[in-house]
Amino acid sequence: MYVTASEIPEILIIEPTIFEDRRGFFFESYNEREYRKHGIHVTFVQDNHSRSIKNTIRGLHYQKNPGQEKLVRTVVGEVFDVAVDIRFNSPTFGKWVGIYLSAENKKQVFIPRGFAHGFCVVSDIAEFEYKCSDYYSPADERGILWNDPDLAINWPVNDPIISKKDRINQPFKSIERDFIF
Repeated sequence: MYVTASEIPEILIIEPTIFEDRRGFFFESYNEREYRKHGIHVTFVQDNHSRSIKNTIRGLHYQKNPGQEKLVRTVVGEVFDVAVDIRFNSPTFGKWVGIYLSAENKKQVFIPRGFAHGFCVVSDIAEFEYKCSDYYSPADERGILWNDPDLAINWPVNDPIISKKDRINQPFKSIERDFIF
């Protein structure tokens, strides 16, 4: 397994070791011991799985403090995955990183607490899985507008499909100080 930091050092890109032959492939999608060797000391308590059609944007979501750490991957199709630093006083506050995750490249992204998360489906269909370090709490759920001009995320879609809930998320300038660097 290869782990590299993104432009925002806390966002880690994970490339599993893949064993392929004429039958197909095998890889460990999660091994706690191996992740701990790379500094990811997280107990995951919930797995989520979504299926979306092309041009769907889900996000930008987070839960207020203590928040959730996430390990995300695409198992069918391809997405453009985005993490936004929402930690006040962080040197990368308000910055974002985008990474293409696909069933083909098998990459994963580790997203620590203090980051909003979203993704855009670029294939006809995508199935997206993510492990969470804390349970979903509707009372703690927060969101930032996917197209907030202060973030200027370069989504790879012109006419996105957005849920009613995500269309009314708050502007980035309005987020509470749930996470301090």
